[in-house]
Amino acid sequence: MDQEAARTARDSLDLAFHMSNILETGLDRHTLSILIALCEMGINPESLAAVVKELRRELPPPSSAETAT
Repeated sequence: MDQEAARTARDSLDLAFHMSNILETGLDRHTLSILIALCEMGINPESLAAVVKELRRELPPPSSAETAT
């Protein structure tokens, strides 16, 4: 990937992360980048959203010590 493409990808992720924060999704930058990559591979975004919701329902919330790192 050339520098311009890398910068564009980083700027796009920054924008998506900013929107994610405004919408209070609770997604971190790494998780968001994985979800975007899956969408770019053709995975249905609505299905991904359903999976994220289901996983959040099943998993306990992270402890305060884990979120501080």
